[in-house]
Amino acid sequence: MSNISTTYKRLSTSQKFMGNFSLGIKLIIAVILVIYAIFPVLWVFSASLDPTSQLGSQSLIPPNASLVNFQKLFNDPLLPFWKWILNSIKVSGTTTILSLSITTMAAYAFSRLRFAGRLTMLKGIMLIQVFPNLLALVAIYLMIQQTGQIFPWLGLETHAGLIMVYLGGSMGMNIWLMKGFLDTIPRAIDEAAMLDGASNWQIFTMLLLPLLRPIMVVVGILSFIGTYGDFILARILLSKAENYTFMVGLTLFTGNQFAQNWGEFSAGALIGALPIMIIYLALQDQIAGGLTAGAVKE
Repeated sequence: MSNISTTYKRLSTSQKFMGNFSLGIKLIIAVILVIYAIFPVLWVFSASLDPTSQLGSQSLIPPNASLVNFQKLFNDPLLPFWKWILNSIKVSGTTTILSLSITTMAAYAFSRLRFAGRLTMLKGIMLIQVFPNLLALVAIYLMIQQTGQIFPWLGLETHAGLIMVYLGGSMGMNIWLMKGFLDTIPRAIDEAAMLDGASNWQIFTMLLLPLLRPIMVVVGILSFIGTYGDFILARILLSKAENYTFMVGLTLFTGNQFAQNWGEFSAGALIGALPIMIIYLALQDQIAGGLTAGAVKE
C-alpha cells in the first residue's frame, strides 16, 4: 500500500512539474510575441520624438527627445495633415456605410431568395475575386476618367469616384462572408414571421438585421481599415495635395530625395492610427458571435 502511495506522489509531482514547465514555455513564447508586435510601434514612437529625423542613427530612447516633429506636423501650411485625416475618415466611413447597406441586402437575397441565375452570380463574384486588383489599375483609371467627362463629381480628383471604386472592390468577399453567416440563422424565424403576415422586407429589417450585428461589425471594420490604409488607388486617382487621403499625404514627408522627414512621418503615422484604435476599442464587445442563440422560440 505504501508503494502505491509513493508511486502516486511521484506521478503527481511529475505532472505538476510538467504542467509548470509547459506554462513557463507558454509564457516565454507569449512575451516574445508581445515584444515582437510592440517593438515596431515603440520604434515609430521613438522616431517621432527624435528631432534629428535620422532613422539610421536613432536609438530606442532618443537622448534629446522633444515634440518638435508634432509641432512641425501641425503648423506646416503646405502640408494639410488634418485635412488628410478628415478626407480618409470621410472616404472610409462613407465606403463602409454604403458597403454594409448593399452587402447585407445582397447577402439576404442570395441566402433566402431563390431566383434564376443565383448560383451563377455567386460563382461569378467568387471568380472575380481571384484576379489581383493591380491588374485592373489602368482600366479603373480610364473608366473613372471617362465617367468624369459625363459626371464630373464621379471623375478624377473626386472622393466620390474613389468611393465608387472601393465599393466595387469590396462587394465580392463581403457578400460571401455575410451570406455564410445568414445561412447559419435558422429559417424557422422567417417561416414564423411569414405566418404572421410579415413581408420579406420586414423579416430582413426587424428580425434578421439585428442578428447580423456580429458579422456586420467584422465586415465594417475590415472595410474601414482596408480603405483607410489604401495607398495605390488613392494615389492614382488623386493628384492634388488638398484631396489626398492620409496614406498618400504621408508619402510627401519622405518623397523628396534630399529632405526625408522621418520624424514628422512617424508622428503622423501615430496620429493617423488613432481612428483605427478608437474603432476597435468601441466595437470589441460586438465582435463576439452567438447572438442568434435563443432566437427561435420553442
